[in-house]
Amino acid sequence: MSFQARAQEVIRIELEAIQRLHSKINDSFDQACNILKSCQGRIVVLGMGKSGHIGNKIAATLASTGSPAFSIHAAEASHGDFGMITYQDVIIAISYSGKTAEVLSLLPLMKRLNIPVISITGDPSSPLAKAATINLDVSVDKEACPLGLAPTASTTATLVMGDAIAIALLEAKGFTAEEFAFSHPGGSLGKRLLLTVKDLMHSGDKIPVVSPRANLQETILEVTRKKLGVTTVVDDNQHLLGIFTDGDLRRAFEKGGELKGIAVSEVMTKTPKTVRPDDLAIEALNIMENYKITSLVVTHEDNRVAGVLHMHDLLLAGI
Repeated sequence: MSFQARAQEVIRIELEAIQRLHSKINDSFDQACNILKSCQGRIVVLGMGKSGHIGNKIAATLASTGSPAFSIHAAEASHGDFGMITYQDVIIAISYSGKTAEVLSLLPLMKRLNIPVISITGDPSSPLAKAATINLDVSVDKEACPLGLAPTASTTATLVMGDAIAIALLEAKGFTAEEFAFSHPGGSLGKRLLLTVKDLMHSGDKIPVVSPRANLQETILEVTRKKLGVTTVVDDNQHLLGIFTDGDLRRAFEKGGELKGIAVSEVMTKTPKTVRPDDLAIEALNIMENYKITSLVVTHEDNRVAGVLHMHDLLLAGI
């Protein structure tokens, strides 16, 4: 069989394994989710070998979607790591055969702590399935491995069952995108949902500012010094009156006439786009893109200038 043909056969077998899961989502799934939703501690996922690797991913998905969880290697649990588990926790034990010795050896300890155990197995009549509080069946017709030895379709089915649990719990708990971002502060989504304008804006002495009486030479020098391509124009109480950009300068030249004695108030943009310090940075980016501008003045509710946000600040932050 060619490489392509074998790959297509593997995908077909694993797709069939996933499709079989539809009929296995029943009352046991509801009961398992209710137990996990009411967990007062952590969800502890344990397994051996490939099941352990799948358990790592399931625990990570649960933790990032509002269900605090961690994974334990079943063999290490017998040598100290079981001390990480408390009576408030719920255990998800993964073993396709349901006969993994390292997992079964932990059952007396689980019972002693009176911990609910949700097993994920391919054999509902196995020792683990019978000992568990609830068993979730992920049995497959066959593995994608032509030798029938390497866990392939079975681990895929287990992973999908874990995803189904995590997303069902996410929805039941009303988990929000903002809460997801708190679990992923370093990712692009976290930055989009967590970074605010005040986290990135130029403030204090870095704000370009002139009075409405400043002439064009003074104004241009301020724009040049602060290197933001813009300057704010404020009154004596720092209230925003307008902004001056290179576009305003160009329009002033286009009108012709003598510019030497003109005050900036005569050529400034009097109604600039502004944002608040607590607005999300992604909202500021949307304004810049919609109006094709590169800087925004940040103002307080009383219209006092709080800072200036430049497009480069957003790009550097990875927004």
